[in-house]
Amino acid sequence: MFRYGLDQLTVGQAISILNGDLQGTLSSEAETNIRKSHEVVLKTALKDKAVYGINTGFGPLCDTIISKKDTSELQRKILLSHSVGVGAPIEKDLAKLMMILKMHSLAQGYSGISMEVLERVQWHIENDIIPMVPEQGSVGASGDLAPLSHLFLPLIGEGKVFYKNQIEKTKNVLLKEGLEPLKLHPKAGLALINGTQFILAHAVMCVDKLYNCLSHADLIGSLMIEGLMGSQMPFHESLHATRPFKGNIHVAKRINQFLQDSQIGKSHLFCGKVQDPYSLRCMPQVHGSSRNAWLHLKESVETELNSVTDNPVIISEELIISGGSFHGQTLALPLDYACLAAAEIGSISDRRTYLSLEGKYEGTPRLLMEDTGLNSGFMILQYTSAALVSENKGLCFPSSADSIPTSLGQEDHVSMGSIGGRKALRVIDNLEKILAIEMLCAAQAFDFRKPLKSSEVLDDVHNSIREIIDFATEDRIFSTDIKKAVKLIQERELLSTTSFHFESYSEYDELFESY
Repeated sequence: MFRYGLDQLTVGQAISILNGDLQGTLSSEAETNIRKSHEVVLKTALKDKAVYGINTGFGPLCDTIISKKDTSELQRKILLSHSVGVGAPIEKDLAKLMMILKMHSLAQGYSGISMEVLERVQWHIENDIIPMVPEQGSVGASGDLAPLSHLFLPLIGEGKVFYKNQIEKTKNVLLKEGLEPLKLHPKAGLALINGTQFILAHAVMCVDKLYNCLSHADLIGSLMIEGLMGSQMPFHESLHATRPFKGNIHVAKRINQFLQDSQIGKSHLFCGKVQDPYSLRCMPQVHGSSRNAWLHLKESVETELNSVTDNPVIISEELIISGGSFHGQTLALPLDYACLAAAEIGSISDRRTYLSLEGKYEGTPRLLMEDTGLNSGFMILQYTSAALVSENKGLCFPSSADSIPTSLGQEDHVSMGSIGGRKALRVIDNLEKILAIEMLCAAQAFDFRKPLKSSEVLDDVHNSIREIIDFATEDRIFSTDIKKAVKLIQERELLSTTSFHFESYSEYDELFESY
């Protein structure tokens, strides 16, 4: 049981609530804080003193006083006027995650929201009746105004929702469920749509999916080392103790453990080859740097998950502060960093795929197939990998480097973190496919090392791949194999195969293995 507003939310817990593996609830302690903050708002709305968003207009209209009788209508209209999103709807899970994250932020008792509003939001989450949210329209400034407006249109009976595997108008769904649209209280609309939950939901997904890719990159890269008879020495702990970056040490340890006690590795200890290409021996440096970027994103997301990001913030009846806690810059920069980190993993993975096709390694035929000429072998898989890597390069321009003033200059510097979040997820989706292609090539090269055995764990991983995807003796429709390999990565079955206990010598394991 997770208590909104009281417990510290992690990425893993947010995803568990999303998947239904953990229940989120409003505790009596949180309810006390929520009601107290709400009472402050109601009292403030009756006063003559102008307080932003409670009895004033919004943005450049912050100096326009709203009459007491119109404060509720003001909140309804802010949802209507700010629902300007365009483009395809985001995935249902992302929209649901936005609602979960907003629940936790509002339940901390600094937003003046009512229990009635939060209970309706909770109803949507628990019944899996999730609003449709367009993907475009946020500049990540006053938070994610447009997407959050669409997210909460159903509270007033507007917009559309995912309902029993269909898309329906909210008003029809409420009628079926015997519910009435809510009449919003002062500040409710503003509290709902000010915040970073669109950016944050994308960042949460990035933390989870990039972690999965990074873990698979180490594992698939280790398979490729064995397939190409690479050296284990570049992963020695003594080497990385002389340049002790956290991510480098962690990756070197993992790869070292994957290769431990390998017959393949021992078979070429005294060969004449001096050094492997960078894409093999520099995995700790490249994968490790991307691990460091992932860690920076994770730490930023953990702070944001437990923050109040709307405006104004209700500290007490005497202290209502209009500030900039909704600004998305704190996530925009780490998301751009993580986007670049994901692209780099794809870039080095593609280089290993290319290496495997050259036929320069004893026992491994050119294009990873013995009968080529009539067969093209694995040649064209690398074309797809190259195309995806190039596409990722084009997506790496940092969204946070841009700022276009909005709101008649009131919002004169914006984060564009919403664009960065969407872009980072696209790069990670491409990365899954790039790694899937390397997996196919690594598994094929690995087969040519038989009857030598690798480590117990890599042999198990290879057997798991071969249960799904056969060794290729002739050309076939390889896109089918790629889809199977992508699914294998997404379902994380290979990681569960490796989840035995490594003897730890790295103080950084906990940093990189938990979220």
